[in-house]
Amino acid sequence: MTASHGCDAVLFDRDGTLIVDVPYNGDPGRVRPVPGARRALDLLRDRGIAVGVVTNQSGVARGKLTLDDVRAVNQRVERLLGPFDTWQICPHGANDGCPCRKPEPGMVLAASASLGVPTDRITLIGDIGSDVDAGLAAGARTILVPTAETRREEVDAAPEVSPNLLAAVEKVLR
Repeated sequence: MTASHGCDAVLFDRDGTLIVDVPYNGDPGRVRPVPGARRALDLLRDRGIAVGVVTNQSGVARGKLTLDDVRAVNQRVERLLGPFDTWQICPHGANDGCPCRKPEPGMVLAASASLGVPTDRITLIGDIGSDVDAGLAAGARTILVPTAETRREEVDAAPEVSPNLLAAVEKVLR
């Protein structure tokens, strides 16, 4: 890998970061990439930087969708945005005490192990505070890309903020 500037992998939250958030979406036909997502991912891939997804999918625990639904949506994401080097999915609910559910660091640590990249060489990009918290708890760099759903205090608490996904990736590559 010919990664640059201390970053060998970038992990992304899925809903609200890579694709438009459709709550509990189990329908691949409803997947819409956010503006600039494909270009941002291709910039990383072209530089040999691994890309992965870390996504809470509590709809599984709530009975609103199945793991097969989640996989079908993820396959559609890959068809639209290209291949990812790792997928980490937490199907648990907020009260399940799961160590992988963001804001816990479990999925970031699992992605680190899967990719063979130390967490201090990973950047996590997400749209809410739990994404930032999971990355920081794992020892990764984090960049928040706020959406309409991002709370003001999450923006204020984030170590780095970018106005959109492409700008966040350009910040990683600088």
